[in-house]
Amino acid sequence: MEDLEQYPLEILGSLSDISADEWNALLPLDGGPFLQHEFLSSLEETTCVGGNTGWQVAHLVLRKHGKLLGAMPLYLKQHSYGEFVFDWSWAQAYEQQGMQYFPKALCAVPFTPVQGARILCSPQANHEIIFKKIVLGLKSLVIQNNLSSAHILFPRAAELPALIEQDFMLRDSVQFHWHNQDFVDFEQFLAALTMKRRKNIRREREQVAREQIEFRHVSGISSTAADWEFFYRCYENTYLEHRSNPYLSEAFFKLWAKRMPENLHLIIAQRNGNPIAASLLVVDSVNSKAYGRYWGAIEHIPCLHFETAYYQAIKYCITNNIQTFEGGAQGEHKMARGFLPTTIQSAHFIADPRFSSAVKHFLEREHQGIGAYVDELAEHSPLKSTKVQP
Repeated sequence: MEDLEQYPLEILGSLSDISADEWNALLPLDGGPFLQHEFLSSLEETTCVGGNTGWQVAHLVLRKHGKLLGAMPLYLKQHSYGEFVFDWSWAQAYEQQGMQYFPKALCAVPFTPVQGARILCSPQANHEIIFKKIVLGLKSLVIQNNLSSAHILFPRAAELPALIEQDFMLRDSVQFHWHNQDFVDFEQFLAALTMKRRKNIRREREQVAREQIEFRHVSGISSTAADWEFFYRCYENTYLEHRSNPYLSEAFFKLWAKRMPENLHLIIAQRNGNPIAASLLVVDSVNSKAYGRYWGAIEHIPCLHFETAYYQAIKYCITNNIQTFEGGAQGEHKMARGFLPTTIQSAHFIADPRFSSAVKHFLEREHQGIGAYVDELAEHSPLKSTKVQP
């Protein structure tokens, strides 16, 4: 076993301290676009994280003789916004006991409920050793700085056993994913659904068609500044309608499109040549996945959301032979549009033994409840046959 004790972990306040080539060399083949240096550094450079956002950048890295062996994207959080795993009740319980829950340590991709590697390791290094050293370093960071907890959101399933060994507790989340069954076209997809779901989708699409709305698909490579300005107008409006502020800035989207155009795909709805709505797909061609991330409109039209964000995205996946379309966190209404429930997990370390015990019991009860919820959802599968499973 390789001895790395003499090489301490470093905490980086900016991803710019590491080159994109160095960081990206740590990513596994299934790493996906959201772990890439280009994405994470764009968030920092446009101050969507860092500064006074409540996301203090504190990435953990391990070097040996200057060579990067491992890393963990890490943030010290002053709140729980933008995570999609809700621990407000835990924070409230801490405060009721006169203790501080924030700041907490968060290993995650900001604002992105997508599963993936969370402890990154050089292919030339011993993964088991690097993994353990970084996780132990994370726990030491929590204890030495009197932080309440550490949270690793949506790690790969293969990482979970080693996290359990390090006293992390697992928490379930339910997402809804669409799975390609080698569909030739949208009609074949509809044919795989129950009659009720098929009729509902056709009715929703006809509503939009009656409004004389057309759709323009724009690859990131061919997108223009005007396309992103309109998309941002729609994205921002979604937040304003819910009386909140957007997490991401127009500058971020433009920088992201400049650095990772091959991973982005815009779907723009227009009437009489005038754009009225837009959604964004993030495409991982290597792993045959697409992620529906953001949607918005400047005019309300019934069912336009379903057509722009779901049906046009499904058509794109069928045309481009994308096998999985992740529609984002939550939303059991997606099942009526052909999505199936998928359970993924996060890992949580609570420093205080009393609260750790209380959270453990809470998670055990929650696990049973979510299991029953998923079983109930399975009884309402949109598919005619449940033989094909994710």
